[in-house]
Amino acid sequence: MEARLKAPVKAPVEAALEGPAAGPESGGLDKTGGSIREMFAGVAPRYDLLNRLLSARRDVAWRRQAAAALALPADSLVLDLCCGTGDQALAAGNEGYRVVAADFCLPMLALARRKYAAAGGEGPLGAGADSLRLPFADETFDGATASFGLRNLADLDAGLREIARVLKPRGRVAFLEAAVPRNVLRRPYLWYFTVVLPRIGRRLSPCGSAYAYLPASVLDFPQRDDFVTLLARAGLAPGRWRDLSAGAVCLYTAQRERRRAS
Repeated sequence: MEARLKAPVKAPVEAALEGPAAGPESGGLDKTGGSIREMFAGVAPRYDLLNRLLSARRDVAWRRQAAAALALPADSLVLDLCCGTGDQALAAGNEGYRVVAADFCLPMLALARRKYAAAGGEGPLGAGADSLRLPFADETFDGATASFGLRNLADLDAGLREIARVLKPRGRVAFLEAAVPRNVLRRPYLWYFTVVLPRIGRRLSPCGSAYAYLPASVLDFPQRDDFVTLLARAGLAPGRWRDLSAGAVCLYTAQRERRRAS
């Protein structure tokens, strides 16, 4: 006990520069389904506002790039996982795809469905679904997207296997995730991400604690080559990654192998 009391307390940026702690309890994050569902239900009313504000509207372009990266024929059937308020599904629809948008947080899905109705035409179909137990048959979809949601899964490996299960052979995926720059912007970015962003979130969101969870979950997530390794283990290969906005976001693409990983 005495040794712990004497240990220096590190500032958030210094702790982040050292990277996340090892092990399944990294960051002490609670990713149980009930906790994640409750957190996103709390942020839903101002989710879009804060996305635009905190990304300086770059999130709109990132989602367009993810949808384009699928590079599938028009009218392909695409599953958008962890769809939130629906922006990624709409971006995929704008590429000419038929889209099923799935989320297990019903308040977020309700907001998404309003957007789909307002868009008119044959917009995305909203579906209440848990990404770890998808209610779809094997080899249903030509492609899948997920934007800033995979890091919230309680079991990332199981979630990737489930995505591979519902994809057709050679089906393609495009995933967006927040990342930590590896260039000269690393330190100022971490200061913004771990100090400034949570303060903005606490002021503007009815569930401000979610914006403390956000940087912790990003630092806890396997990035770039480490995530590509997980994709391959799930049968999604070859995986590739590309930095966007100087490395603040990473776009991952891969293809389902002819035979799924067991």
